[in-house]
Amino acid sequence: MLDEATIADIADELVEAGKSRIPVPRLTQRYPEMTVEDSYRVQRLWRERGESAGRVLGGHKIGLTSKAMQYATGITEPDYGVIFKDMILENGCTVDWKQYSHPRVEVELAFLLKEDISGPDATLFDVLRATEYVVPALEILDSRIEMEGRTIVDTISDNAAMGAMVVGGTPVRPDDVDLRWVAAILFKNQTIEETGVAAGVLNHPAQGVSWLANKIAPHGDTLKAGELILAGSFTRPMWVNAGDTVFADYGKLGTITCQFR
Repeated sequence: MLDEATIADIADELVEAGKSRIPVPRLTQRYPEMTVEDSYRVQRLWRERGESAGRVLGGHKIGLTSKAMQYATGITEPDYGVIFKDMILENGCTVDWKQYSHPRVEVELAFLLKEDISGPDATLFDVLRATEYVVPALEILDSRIEMEGRTIVDTISDNAAMGAMVVGGTPVRPDDVDLRWVAAILFKNQTIEETGVAAGVLNHPAQGVSWLANKIAPHGDTLKAGELILAGSFTRPMWVNAGDTVFADYGKLGTITCQFR
């Protein structure tokens, strides 16, 4: 494990990379002994740096929960990160492409909690009982660490590559629709780039939320009422450039769009 001074140095590097938009060299190349636990220590300190600067926690994200994402990244286990409220964008927004490094877009469902969820034995049914609404969302991935050769340790340290999320479409109560069969079509500039079904996320997107509640329990953390939880992508990430328009059609759950300038 890395010492506290090294963890602090890495967290500070990532804070600066978020401001400069210049990704830092891959951590696992510089610290080959770095562990998954080290990476979550970096992430927690990065979060504390953000909160000290006035950022407010709005929820959590779960990543790499589908085979589509695992095949796309070469990483075979889920991870998680935090969502600050300033990362949550409205449907139809215009996004400054230069604000992110190597931005990509994913199709997901987000769970708005009305009750706390605590591990270590949280189940899918606990998640459904604790959820007020499920809503379509697009995640914008960011990279504060160089992408070539990244491992799960680099990705976790990088707050699971969370950049921002766009929330839109039609919120539904979790028992009003079979969440496994929610499907989406992802367009870029009027061309279909990706399609997927939410069952690709651990067979049910709520399983991602219960996995997260159980994963953070050993650290004394719980998922809180009022938080928005991104359950994980059920498509591969789609690269975007300045000038691109992104549109996602979720059928009965409506549509989301954003434009990168």
